[in-house]
Amino acid sequence: MAKNITRKASLVSGRIIAIVPAAGIGRRLGASQKKTFVDCLGVPLLIHTLKRLNSVKSITEIIPVIGKEDIGKTHKLIQTYHINKVKRIAMGGKERQDSVYNALCLIANDNINTLPFIPSRPEAGLREGSLRQGRGDKDLILIHDGARPFVTAELIKKLLSEIQGNKSIDGVIPGIPVKDTIKEAGDDGIILSTKKREKLRAIQTPQVFRYGALRKAYDRAQKTGFYATDDAALVEKTGGKIKIILGHPYNIKVTTPEDMGMVEYLLSKSPIKI
Repeated sequence: MAKNITRKASLVSGRIIAIVPAAGIGRRLGASQKKTFVDCLGVPLLIHTLKRLNSVKSITEIIPVIGKEDIGKTHKLIQTYHINKVKRIAMGGKERQDSVYNALCLIANDNINTLPFIPSRPEAGLREGSLRQGRGDKDLILIHDGARPFVTAELIKKLLSEIQGNKSIDGVIPGIPVKDTIKEAGDDGIILSTKKREKLRAIQTPQVFRYGALRKAYDRAQKTGFYATDDAALVEKTGGKIKIILGHPYNIKVTTPEDMGMVEYLLSKSPIKI
């Protein structure tokens, strides 16, 4: 038993930093304002997500990524709702991937111990090679969509336990087995192939990575211009080893008005107080 405890302690030596990309417009939601600030049971959608992450004891810091014009507004909301693990806000980029990269640049150029709450400057990110090796290399980076407000502490605990207890993996992500038959179709609507659903998973966030592996993946993507639909794909591209564990069926991302209705119902039953 003592050996197991020692081994686990040796793997848990850095911080756990949550990056929350939330700079998207959310056109499919059909709201009059950005999805981040859409009212959900009287509270902005993003605040529900940040509150849940803030309640997870193992998370050291939360870095939201917000559009430039909304950083001041977000700062005020964070103060109003007492989300004390947010010390910095990163500026959103053109794409989600650029936004996450900006947050990683804040971590790479780490100054959290010397400065109070600070928004990132435009020049703080999107510089080729700026994710240098440094103080953050032992950190774990948890990336979670700002529009997934029903993430649970239990799921985060399982993800962290998996990566902290397994040196051989570079990241761990949650996924749900696909129930429907999946077919690939061409632009003309004609079916090209039918996929074997037994091995297919619908991927969710949060996705957790070792900082070094994520830094390598993002630097490579910046140099080559490669864009992916999730962070795990970037790490896979550089040869990283990613494990999937079972996600949660209610951990849905708000994209459409129907999604918002479901999330409002689930949050009304939630024990997290806002």
